[in-house]
Amino acid sequence: MATPMTYAQFVAALRAEGLTVIEHPTGGRSPADHNRNHKGPWGPVHGVLVHHTVTSGHDRTIDICRAGHADLPGPLCDGVICKAGHVHVVGYGRTNHAGAGDGKVLQAVIAEQALPRPAVADTDGNRYFYGFECENLGDGQDPWPAAQLEAIERAAAAVCRHHGWTERSVIGHLEWQPGKPDPRGFSMRSMRDRTARRLASPPGKPPAPTPTPPPAPEKGLDMDAKQVFAAVWQRDEAPAPSASGTIKKNPTWQPISFLRETYDAVSKLRAEVAALRADIAALKKGA
Repeated sequence: MATPMTYAQFVAALRAEGLTVIEHPTGGRSPADHNRNHKGPWGPVHGVLVHHTVTSGHDRTIDICRAGHADLPGPLCDGVICKAGHVHVVGYGRTNHAGAGDGKVLQAVIAEQALPRPAVADTDGNRYFYGFECENLGDGQDPWPAAQLEAIERAAAAVCRHHGWTERSVIGHLEWQPGKPDPRGFSMRSMRDRTARRLASPPGKPPAPTPTPPPAPEKGLDMDAKQVFAAVWQRDEAPAPSASGTIKKNPTWQPISFLRETYDAVSKLRAEVAALRADIAALKKGA
């Protein structure tokens, strides 16, 4: 169980993680006062929910997430992460981003365990999750710039770091609510891996690079001559020639078998040629 950050703590945590934060007032009011708290409680908070917006255009995306639309009043998240990698804070508190999701998923997030597949929508997610909308059409074609992916990672790490959560408290909308596809274009597993690496470093510092395993030794370097011969010439992988009449039962074609049949065929031809030459010589004498 975690008490939500104050607005000042939220913005400070994002900036401490190295993010550019732009605050967007609504009607002259601070984003801290733009929320849906009158519709129900906000908190305790248990995780971070990541979305894509299904919009294009920087200003249009921010405005929709701040004001909402005919079917859903704003704000639609706490922060909009644009393609440039900036976090635009459009509201703070209970926002219309998560909707109803699977209570079993929530319990897994609280326990920081592997997530079950969402099957029902029986739990109010707007109460329990911070929400970040990320500017993208969500069609699988719209690119995710490196700066934007890094900003998602940093934003998730900022919230987790404040609450002492691990990367398992970061989930996608598709992992929360049945039938949702977002975010599309990167996997939440990869984003959790990135968040974990960032959490392992001080805030604002680049994460430690992922260790690169040493290259596997090339096959054959540690083999003796007999092993190389067996691996190359006695390897069955190429389909057997359909015209072959020597090794019909072999489903694949060893190079050594092909060479043997070729040798046998050439030897037979040589014998036939020699016999023909003898016949021709005999005919010449008889003529």
